[in-house]
Amino acid sequence: MENSYHTVETARYAKCIEVSKRIRWDLEQDVIRGRSFDFSKKFLPDGLSKVDQLTFLDAASKRTLSQIQGRTYANMFGLVERFINAKILEVSRDHWLGDQTALEALVRFSDEELKHQALFRRIEGMIGEYMPPGYRFLPQPDDVASVVLGKSTWAVLGLTCHIELFTQAHYRESIDTDAELSELYKDVFLYHWREESQHAIMDELEWKREDSKLTQDQRDHAVDDLIELVAAVDGLLQMQTGADVEYFLAICGREFTPREIDSIRANVLYAYRWQYIISGVGEPRFAEILGGLITNEQGQRIGLALQPIISRSH
Repeated sequence: MENSYHTVETARYAKCIEVSKRIRWDLEQDVIRGRSFDFSKKFLPDGLSKVDQLTFLDAASKRTLSQIQGRTYANMFGLVERFINAKILEVSRDHWLGDQTALEALVRFSDEELKHQALFRRIEGMIGEYMPPGYRFLPQPDDVASVVLGKSTWAVLGLTCHIELFTQAHYRESIDTDAELSELYKDVFLYHWREESQHAIMDELEWKREDSKLTQDQRDHAVDDLIELVAAVDGLLQMQTGADVEYFLAICGREFTPREIDSIRANVLYAYRWQYIISGVGEPRFAEILGGLITNEQGQRIGLALQPIISRSH
């Protein structure tokens, strides 16, 4: 039975390798292709930016806020891929003298994550050339990675799986279907999505493999770590919301009442919580995987911790 299980695992890793080879892309030749971002169009769709809910904004202001959020969206992925890559390299050690198919798949995973970080650095530079000065992305990737990597491997792999599943959902359900977005911006996340689809499969395999090593007490501690990581993500979102709203108010070219400013701030925080926490928690595949690893009591603890984030988002 054990051998049969590992045979299935190896086959899934092998499939990831096959797809990785087939869809591999180059940053400049395939994604950028000498193009620039079209600033006459939105970057993020309304389903992610939620700007359509700010009915007092005119079309130009909504577009500007979408572009600011789109810039932060790319920077956030560059941020999380710093700790994801470090953790994948770490867990690959378990396969060094074992399943070489799994090892190759994880090495490819790491190589692709390094390429994604380069992609998002490139995007930030390109957007920054055309947007007015004053934008600040406050979270520091190395500092955030150090905090995240201080938590249990189970929790980090859980957060990673969550991120890479919601990335796919965002592209399929919102970005791909919106004809009003900058074509280059859409392509950035098309190519990103293609490789992240394989990464999510490996996240699941490694998360379950790590789970199989744990005692009940260790898993209980890991659940607490996951809750703390989600709270830390929410802290980053609140911090970046303040910076992005301040930048928007400085460049949008019109004045707002205090009540309107409060609405903008609340809406951007809602959008960021939706993008990076709520949409992933609600992703059926993530709920299925997590539910198969934890007890009902642990699930209730996670739900209780999420409630203030979800309730403040409405």
